Amino acid sequence: MPDRTVAASHRPTPVHTHPDDVSVLTALSAVADPVRIQLLRELSGSPVWTRSCGSFDVPVGKAALSHHFSVLRAAGLVEQRDEGPKRVNRLRREEFDARFPGLLDLVLRDDGEG
Repeated sequence: MPDRTVAASHRPTPVHTHPDDVSVLTALSAVADPVRIQLLRELSGSPVWTRSCGSFDVPVGKAALSHHFSVLRAAGLVEQRDEGPKRVNRLRREEFDARFPGLLDLVLRDDGEG
């Protein structure tokens, strides 16, 4: 009988889009959602590669959270990698700022909106 625990724990490596390949509409769409804004804000205040997907304080389930991270990856905002059973995250601030100067600063600013 095959060992299903190994197969069940394997997941595809996340696909990342470089910010240089992102349109302004894709970037704006990615940062227009309150849950994604919260993910970006929490990630921006954390050391690189220290936040696992499940460590964020957002009011959505696992499937919705996975979707939000997929949108952020596709917009070039987040990079992810697997470390054992956890998927950890990095905000691609430098790369995103080079493509869209000032946009991330506006999103991360906590001015009482959102």
